[in-house]
This record gives sequence, structure tokens and C-alpha cells, in this order.
Amino acid sequence: MKICVIGGGGAIGGYLAVMLARAGNDVTVVARGATLAAIKERGLALIMDDQPEPLVAQVKAVEKIRDAETPDVVILAVKAHQVEPIINDLAAIMGPDTILIPMQNGIPWWYFQKLNGEYQDHSVETVDAGGLAKKTINPNNIIGCVVYPATFTQAPGVIRHVEGNRFPLGELDGKTTERIQKISEMMGAAGFKSPILDDIRSEIWLKLWGNMTFNPISSLTHGTLEGICQYPLTKELARNMMAEAQTIAEKLGVTFRVDIERRIAGAEKVGKHKTSMLQDLEAGRSLEIDALLGSVIELGKITQTSTPCLNTVFALTKYLDENVQASKGSLALPSVSGY
Repeated sequence: MKICVIGGGGAIGGYLAVMLARAGNDVTVVARGATLAAIKERGLALIMDDQPEPLVAQVKAVEKIRDAETPDVVILAVKAHQVEPIINDLAAIMGPDTILIPMQNGIPWWYFQKLNGEYQDHSVETVDAGGLAKKTINPNNIIGCVVYPATFTQAPGVIRHVEGNRFPLGELDGKTTERIQKISEMMGAAGFKSPILDDIRSEIWLKLWGNMTFNPISSLTHGTLEGICQYPLTKELARNMMAEAQTIAEKLGVTFRVDIERRIAGAEKVGKHKTSMLQDLEAGRSLEIDALLGSVIELGKITQTSTPCLNTVFALTKYLDENVQASKGSLALPSVSGY
């Protein structure tokens, strides 16, 4: 397939681009600056623990989205707050049958599109102000996806894989279509696990359950996943935040296949790992707090659900982020995508 990876020089985008290109697909990546120069000069490299040498893919690389030819598939591998500035360029390269696979953490802009029930076609203002993406991108082009692998950018054009290869997929209306079967097969041929789910939103919530909790708590406390889950007070805070989120999600028809205690235990098993948000904080990068937590609070308002713990943690983390951005303090650490 002809694939365009927007954010192809980043951690998850680069991982996907290398594996998909090596599986025989025609891959174009959109990148900038030193990353773009490195990819053009040396190709895109992926370091994996089970491979003695880096995996290198010679992919096409462009700086501007509009320089990419109309693809069969667009993988949108940028953070949620980076979508709005590029939405018109994204729409410009999409044909009527182009498949768009957004890979943002948190509640996606398309969440209420093709969702049967009283909340159908609501906008999610926190991640899509004014409903811009919702109005610009036809939901018929979208396939939902949840990103589980952990990767980070080691150097311009060099991605290191930490663990995981799961990218579950789902049509927005839950149907199993011919096109999603082809995408699942394409991902499988590249070495990924991409099962087709009939309820992609429940899978989004399962991952978000941890991200919206442990990421901001770790940023506020500088604690690791293991530490947060073992310290009684932060563990209780995480439990309360998850309970509030579960109430919201269940009002939206979501089913959780694990309970809160099992979700917390799973995070604890990851060990002394810094979340991606804590690493972004230490590096002076903007935090994904709106997509991961602000959007959940917005859904709480839509469903008339009280969220006192979520509100408190959001306010503190949001203020922390604004202070860091104002001071631009920086400790250069790689950002691991996934948890």
C-alpha cells in the first residue's frame, strides 16, 4: 500500500514507518529539521533488542504534508495538540477512499461520530476547538486505533523500540469491513498485532484509564509507576480518579474488561518506569494534559458526572505545565511513547 506517516520521524511514527516499509509498502514520512535531513541521508533506523543490527528503511521523506502524493493510508502519528494546525494540509492529501488512522492518546476528536445514542455527533472541544477536525475530516475515512508499544527517539532518524507491538483497530461503527481486514493484514505482515475490535472506544478507555491517572500524578510527584502504585495515598488517588472516569465511560456505553485493582496492578508491574508525561516535563516539553485528562473532564460535564479528583489533578498539572513552558527549563531526556 501507499502509506503516508505524518510524524514519521517521531517515536511511534518512525517505528511504524520502518516496519511497514520493510514489509514492502511504499512509505512516505513527513518530518522536519535534523530528522528530515537524517532520513534523507541515511534512511530511517529502528533499534530493537532482539535484532543484532538496526533495521534501516529507505523511505521517502518530505517536509510539508502537501508534498506527499495522495496515499491509500495516512497514519497520523502526532500528539493531539498538534492536529489542529495541520488539519487542512491533512485533508488536502486525502482522496475519497484514503484511510486515516489517527494515533493520538486520550479521547479523539472523532469519539462521538458514528456513535449511536443521545451523544452522537457531539464535539470534543478540549481536543478539537470549534469542531474543526470533526468538520474537516469525513468520519467515513477514519479507522480507530489504540497504540500500546513503547518507543523513543534516540537521535534524529533513529528510533529505539522498548516493548510491545499491539495496535488494535476498529471501525467507528463497530463493523468488520473489507478495508479494515486489509489494514489488519497489512499491519500483521509488518510484524504488528492488530486485532479488529467491534468496540474500539472501550479499548481507548482501557488505555486512557492508566494514562489519565498515572501520567499527571507522576508529573506532580516525580514518582515512577511502581512508586505511585505502592504508596498508599497516591494509589488511593489513582483509584478515585479511575472510579470517576469509569462512571463517565459507562454512561457512554463503555465496558471495561478489567477492574480498577487489576489495572493498577498492571501499572505496578511495569516497575520503576517514568511515564512519558514526566519525561516530557523533565525535558521542558508541553504536556498532553488536555487530551489525557481535560477531555475526560469535558465528557464528565456532557454526561453530568461529578469529577472532583479529576478536576483537582488537572488544575495542578495544567498550572505546572504553564509554569514550565513560561520558564522553558529543560533536562534533555528521551520521551517514551506508550505509557
